Amino acid sequence: MKKTRVDQTFAALKKQGKKGFIAYIGAGDPSLDETVDIVLRLEEAGVDLVELGLPFSDPLADGRVNQDSATRALAAGATFDGVMEMVRKIRERSQIPMIFYAYLNTLYARGFEKAMNDAAEAGIDGFLILDMPREESGPYKKFISTANLNTISLITPTTPEERIKQIVKEANGFVYCVSREGVTGVRDSIAEGARGLVGKIQQYTKLPVALGFGIGTPAQAAEAASFADAVVVGSAIVNKFNNNPHTPEGRADAAAFVAEMVKAVKEV
Repeated sequence: MKKTRVDQTFAALKKQGKKGFIAYIGAGDPSLDETVDIVLRLEEAGVDLVELGLPFSDPLADGRVNQDSATRALAAGATFDGVMEMVRKIRERSQIPMIFYAYLNTLYARGFEKAMNDAAEAGIDGFLILDMPREESGPYKKFISTANLNTISLITPTTPEERIKQIVKEANGFVYCVSREGVTGVRDSIAEGARGLVGKIQQYTKLPVALGFGIGTPAQAAEAASFADAVVVGSAIVNKFNNNPHTPEGRADAAAFVAEMVKAVKEV
């Protein structure tokens, strides 16, 4: 498998001794064209990698903020083909690493192999599939790998140690560590066991470990970056872009909010 933009970015960060910042947004929220602008602004703010939520009607791992984002995207007419065209437009202007945060139903509906090939052709670098059980993932991971895409694996606080070993053995790109039980959403503090969980994962893999779920302030981002290789911020960013005016000025202000968190991570 050739190195993806994800692989190259994390290799560069390691060489620089820097931590990574991953931003999640909903693809197509508030519209596909505006998502192009948001991604470019995130890159300008210093974001290292963008997670694009592939719109789905029943995003079971997501809290209210990201559920609402998916609902807005679908209501605005975001289709699979439309999202692929949006990615192509971004690729005309940027080489920032991008992965899809997705659910299997959306990919089944397309035809899984075709979905992988279409995404790769558009310019996506990998997939984080929320509801793909490891025990049944073999055929799907083969299609992902054949399309030269990263398979991003999730580890949660309830994942047994033996299973952690198995998951990281089959992962590539980076490992996504969920900081707490439950769904996505901003919290007042980072979960108590997050540091220990990241440390445990790092014992079994040389892949970067990114910590997400519940991080929404510069202080929280800096705390997470003190022990994880990268920090993932989603709901706080989705909220900021949605609550701000959908104007160039509003999006610039939201991007400035993201830049503050990026700065906190880079100073660790």
